Amino acid sequence: MTTITRYVVALILCFTFSNLSAQETAKDSIDPAASAYKKLKISKLEDSKKKIEEEERKYLKAEVESINDRLSKGQITTTEAETLKKEAARIRAANIEDRIAIVDREIELIKRNPYTDGTQSDAETYFGIVSDGEGTTKIGIAINSAKTKPRKYDKRTTSDFVFAIGFNNAIGDGQTIGDQYSFLGSGFVELGWAWKTRVFQETNAVRLKYGFSFQWNKLTPKDDQYFVQNGNTTTLEPFPGDLRESEFRITNLVVPVHFEFGPSKKLEKKNYFRYSTHDQFKIGIGGYAGFRIGTQQKLRYKEDGDRVKQKIRRNYNASPFVYGLSAYVGYGSIGIYAKYDLNPLFENQAFDQNNLSLGFRFDLD
Repeated sequence: MTTITRYVVALILCFTFSNLSAQETAKDSIDPAASAYKKLKISKLEDSKKKIEEEERKYLKAEVESINDRLSKGQITTTEAETLKKEAARIRAANIEDRIAIVDREIELIKRNPYTDGTQSDAETYFGIVSDGEGTTKIGIAINSAKTKPRKYDKRTTSDFVFAIGFNNAIGDGQTIGDQYSFLGSGFVELGWAWKTRVFQETNAVRLKYGFSFQWNKLTPKDDQYFVQNGNTTTLEPFPGDLRESEFRITNLVVPVHFEFGPSKKLEKKNYFRYSTHDQFKIGIGGYAGFRIGTQQKLRYKEDGDRVKQKIRRNYNASPFVYGLSAYVGYGSIGIYAKYDLNPLFENQAFDQNNLSLGFRFDLD
């Protein structure tokens, strides 16, 4: 789980920063991140005016040196040299005036337009402290995409990053959690992206949440046992040696679908409105279906006094298709999450077991 956790944390940071760039403000008609970006853009434009003057003077100096060089070589007369210098100075002065005027007009356009920086430039990135307009401040990356039209009046579908982590186990008839697999040593991680669509036109009480997720379910057998595949049969057997660690992991790609219920706050502005579930209670009920994309067993043991680490990748007769039920109860972006595989852990076994997970779910919307 240590390696998985490191990747998950890195992905969380990446998605969180990218999510900050897409969030819309609930405070006023100008996004705080966009406003901060625009101030930064104006400051850069003001600085560019000084650079314009320095640049044109540098060009003039080079032109004067070239004229003097021609004069010293006798290619032009003194009178012609003075005339060329005056003309070069006039052109550079006009360039400074016109270029600064263009920058000033761009600054005024940025100030007037509430949605864009007023330029034709590509999207730019700015790193800083961003307020969500509701008293919450976050550090992240804001991206300005130079949009030229106001935000959509009614946005029924939004998207967010989903991350879940917790305990994992597998049970069968007559078994309880922890009988065959370590409770604390077994765990799961889920990482995905979800879209949320308002079901009814006039209320946000019911939302349909759907997307895709990667699931990593890990089992740690107890009593120095490990999984052995013999043809179509997979069994837990005692390890024939000094076993230090045994981990069995199944990786799935699934499509979760949930109906989400709960109150929300309607935020009405001059030219748009949004429903916000920030700091609101929510409950989600649904399920998932997908397929297995990987199975791996990791063993650490001692052999002839040496430490051996072995990773075995094979199917172990694990079910190729996965489907199950899942639910969550939360407040804001954090909740308690449970999922249960209806498909057996292994195919064609005399004794079926089903995977069960319980943990925390983070919907970074």
